[in-house]
Amino acid sequence: MKLKFSKMHGTGNDFVVFDGVRQKIAPSPEWVRFIADRHFGVGCDQVLLVEKSGDPSVDFRYRIFNADGGEVEQCGNGARCFAHFAREQGLTDKTEICVETTRGVIRPRIEADGNVTVDMGAPVFDPEKIPFLGATRASTEGVVFRLAVGDETLETAILSMGNPHAVQIVTDIEDAPVARIGPLVEAHPLFPHRVNASFMQAIDPHSIRLRVFERGAGETLACGTGACAAAVAGIVGIADLRLESPVRVEMRGGVLTIAWDGRAASVFMTGPAVTVFTGEIEACSDSPTYRVRQSSRKSTA
Repeated sequence: MKLKFSKMHGTGNDFVVFDGVRQKIAPSPEWVRFIADRHFGVGCDQVLLVEKSGDPSVDFRYRIFNADGGEVEQCGNGARCFAHFAREQGLTDKTEICVETTRGVIRPRIEADGNVTVDMGAPVFDPEKIPFLGATRASTEGVVFRLAVGDETLETAILSMGNPHAVQIVTDIEDAPVARIGPLVEAHPLFPHRVNASFMQAIDPHSIRLRVFERGAGETLACGTGACAAAVAGIVGIADLRLESPVRVEMRGGVLTIAWDGRAASVFMTGPAVTVFTGEIEACSDSPTYRVRQSSRKSTA
């Protein structure tokens, strides 16, 4: 049996998106790894699955699987692609949809210019809910902790945007130790579910540059929840940095705009979602072949 899919990206963070409403899909970790493989599968950072919600007040259920096969709680770039996919595939005619995730409900909205804005919910600072087992706070207030990584002690902002993030400031984003420090932070024993490691360079109070080493995927061209976490950390205050909303977040794959008004308020992320091509692939992971049905390169509709 062949399954239909769309290959999409949000600022370079790429996805294979499946309609689980009209197709029967039972993803296993092995199958996800096959789909994500850039040589034998389609190739992506994450596999996204659109499903029916069990709640009649919610439009869809949103499931996210990293390239290593593990299911995770949230993906901001994926949420924008999710909304675009649902409209493009005729699953809904709404411009704003209500989507269930394992960490709560999000509400992506397709703007008139084709960009997608997602209400990502309020950030979580409680270590127990992140989850984060605790370390020495850099100050009596705030979200910055001293984290021992190898022979170094990092001052890192720890918070959740539906998934856990550790954000640190660097002087030059191009020389940031993403490949060296990223895996060590990701697998740090104080994060029982692992963590996304972000490296942030401040440009001005409304602009930063960012690189993210994502758990289960490695460094990606962009990370939506990472952009949200970095902007929030900068607005709350990390080291001598104090950002102001809205924050322009420049990543290697493109730019996102993050708006946040305070601790109890939702974070809003705005950016593009692009369909690269659609195709079909064998449902079983023992077949490494797939056939592209049509190809298109277009901006978000």
